[in-house]
Amino acid sequence: MMAHVRKNKSIWDAGIARRAGLDSFVKLNPRTLMKNPVMFVVEVGAALLTVELVSHALHRTLGFGFEFQITIWLWFTVLFANFAEAMAEGRGKAQADTLRKARTETIAYKLKPDGSKQEVSGSTLRAGDVVVVDAGQFIPGDGEVIHGVASVDESAITGESAPVIRESGGDRSAVTGGTRVLSDEIKVRITSNPGETFLDRMIKMVEGASRQKTPNEIALNILLCGLTIIFLLAVAALQPMAIYSGAPQSAFVLWSLLVCLIPTTIGGLLSAIGIAGIDRVIQRNVMAMSGRAVEAAGDVDTLLLDKTGTITLGNRQATEFIPAPGVSDAELADAAQLASLADETPEGRSIVVLAKEKYGLRGRPLSTHEATFIPFTAQTRMSGVDFNGQAIRKGAADAMKKYILAQGGTIPGEVDGAVQLVATSGATPLLVSVGSRIMGTVRLKDIVKGGMRERFDHLRAMGIRTIMITGDNHLTAAAIAQEAGVDDFLAEAKPEDKLALIRKEQAKGKLVAMTGDGTNDAPALAQADVGLAMNAGTQAAKEAGNMVDLDSNPTKLIEVVEIGKQMLITRGALTTFSVANDVAKYFAIIPAMFAGAFPVLQALNIMRLKTPESAILSAVIFNALIIVALVPLALRGVRYRPMGASALLRWNLLVYGVGGLVAPFIGIKLVDLIVTSLHWA
Repeated sequence: MMAHVRKNKSIWDAGIARRAGLDSFVKLNPRTLMKNPVMFVVEVGAALLTVELVSHALHRTLGFGFEFQITIWLWFTVLFANFAEAMAEGRGKAQADTLRKARTETIAYKLKPDGSKQEVSGSTLRAGDVVVVDAGQFIPGDGEVIHGVASVDESAITGESAPVIRESGGDRSAVTGGTRVLSDEIKVRITSNPGETFLDRMIKMVEGASRQKTPNEIALNILLCGLTIIFLLAVAALQPMAIYSGAPQSAFVLWSLLVCLIPTTIGGLLSAIGIAGIDRVIQRNVMAMSGRAVEAAGDVDTLLLDKTGTITLGNRQATEFIPAPGVSDAELADAAQLASLADETPEGRSIVVLAKEKYGLRGRPLSTHEATFIPFTAQTRMSGVDFNGQAIRKGAADAMKKYILAQGGTIPGEVDGAVQLVATSGATPLLVSVGSRIMGTVRLKDIVKGGMRERFDHLRAMGIRTIMITGDNHLTAAAIAQEAGVDDFLAEAKPEDKLALIRKEQAKGKLVAMTGDGTNDAPALAQADVGLAMNAGTQAAKEAGNMVDLDSNPTKLIEVVEIGKQMLITRGALTTFSVANDVAKYFAIIPAMFAGAFPVLQALNIMRLKTPESAILSAVIFNALIIVALVPLALRGVRYRPMGASALLRWNLLVYGVGGLVAPFIGIKLVDLIVTSLHWA
């Protein structure tokens, strides 16, 4: 069905470079280049000088060699900027081509109203259709498992060879079109129409040309446009003064001055920086629904992380039954197992398994009784069954206490002590009841993932506050939070509590990021500035978030935040370099223009450039070549260093400010030596 997106392509991959070279000429279309006002001005200048150059050639005017070189290098400046953008887009286009070639027609087995199966083309399926997929068959479209459990090969989209389990009734129900069922049979409800599948969205996102500019990029474009207009007016006003001074300048010299003074370096690389940042996220197997999401990740102040599966290994296991006074271990295990039969969570299944392994309790026939199963939900945080006139329940300690008290029962002090003992040890206590009587406590053990404390220390150094979200009670949450090293935690969290916390942080002016995989996470994912949904999660969660992690690794959000910061820092660093870069070019061109009329200006020729023509030509050549030299940095990004804003600003000014000031003096002087030795000027 699909071939996995190729990763870690070399930046200078020959195929991508060839395609980028051709695209550089395609992008000369004025309608395309108008989106980049700085380079559009350069192109207009190059076009006007080309017309004047042809006119001079026809009239055999002297100076054709110098004028020709200036014109050619202005065109090169535009082409090099186009090349940088095309290189950034190239990897995405190559990935999209691979995905398109790999798409094939799939046969689907659609369920008819009478329960029979009808063989149809996968492209005819619509949202709401139900299909049956057997072992060895490809899933024909995006959907959710509504019946059954199966092992699924998702290597086509994640690149991971290990199969994953997809099942109905939980937060691992979503399946992606093009993945293959390895075992068993599942029924899938299709959730997307043709052209709206995850693969279609993936193709659109990996194509750089389809990405819209981010707000930060738009703001910087406006700034660059403003600077371009200012310098355009300044250069236009320079000619009357030059004529008055007896040193009139040709259009070639004036356009050279304008191109060297406007921020062409960052103007030529700005789009490439944004596209490359999104591409780096894709290389981590994360699909960003917009560039805005990646950019927002770089500005995140608060990071919300679910405890289970993110901070801890997840799939907490029942390890011990602690009976209440007057209750035997076997009685507690029997009640806990019955109350967990309708609990599809890993924790619920582990209770059934523990009762079976430790006490030999196995499934019993309930068909002869009027049994009503109560499934576990995030809202009630309880599950159970009503049969034989008894209401058997199991759930979170606080929820169960409220339930028992509402039934007129009491909570023995020994049970309260057991709950507190389990919670303070970092485990999770569950209570089991039959009617209004508490039967005892179940201990669920959870383990913090290795290296989490170090990662949270790293985030703290980045200025990001981490908050652990859990449905556990306060004592359990506090123990895990202390062990993991998070800054804060929210215990006994319901969906509305997560939403309220995000809104509270945003009301303080903070940007909030969170991960989630369940339908109950959807409101919070939609509210968060950066919502990373798990690909293995529900369709509702994936639609609510603005990013989807194909690997379904909740800790991936930490990497996304780092990539977002790297993109913003790269943009700031190259902007600083570009502005400082223009200062040196001023010292190259202005003395060359007016030294004849005002000999005192020769003192500004601190680079000791040979002639006025060589000075101007060298500045123009350097102005074009520096764009190419910085393409690798724009595509790879400036390495992020976790430090405060003021320290980061100082580092930026020292490295890229001073570097941008010094590099042109050296570069222009070297070009001048080459130009004069070759007698180009």
